[in-house]
Amino acid sequence: MLKKIVLMSLIVLLTGCQTAYYSAMEKVGVHKRDILVDRVEEARDSQDDAQQQFKDALEQYRAVVQFNGGELETLYDRLKSEYDDSVDAADQVSARIKSVEQVAEALFEEWQEELDQYQNAGLRAQSAKQLKETQKRYAELLKVMKRAEQRMQPVLTALNDNVLYLKHNLNARAVGALKGEFAGISQNIDRLIREMQKSIKESDTFIRSMEAQ
Repeated sequence: MLKKIVLMSLIVLLTGCQTAYYSAMEKVGVHKRDILVDRVEEARDSQDDAQQQFKDALEQYRAVVQFNGGELETLYDRLKSEYDDSVDAADQVSARIKSVEQVAEALFEEWQEELDQYQNAGLRAQSAKQLKETQKRYAELLKVMKRAEQRMQPVLTALNDNVLYLKHNLNARAVGALKGEFAGISQNIDRLIREMQKSIKESDTFIRSMEAQ
């Protein structure tokens, strides 16, 4: 019960902070639709950074499985570092997508409420139509974003398993075991990158549509 109360209090606090932020931004001429565009751009950029990071992690994994003498521990340290950076990149992507969802929800709620303020039926109908079209484009964008986001965790899980295995088995046998995992991880990262590229492309399309309104 106490946990539920704390969680609800936190939600109320965060909602209040968001509301205050939107109000402050509107006072300086920056409206929710502008904030939404900015946050979609940030989410797009975070995905662009993340796909490069996952590529770097894969290349470091490749360096490990191609090990042919030398300091294996050094290669492990580099792989661990790339894995940690990949976790950070994935967290950043998820945070950016969440921020997009927050402002989109606030924008659409406000837009829907303001439809009742129209006295001109024609303008109201036009605005309502524009709202539905924007919601539809946003739903398509969020779907693609979420699909790319969901591709990250299986890759991180596999990388973590292999990093842990190498940590406790710094020898040629461990490298041999990782070689057997390389193809699967490579395929998963390739799929992840393709999904992120689709998401980036969809983000650009959404941004252009918002700027054209």
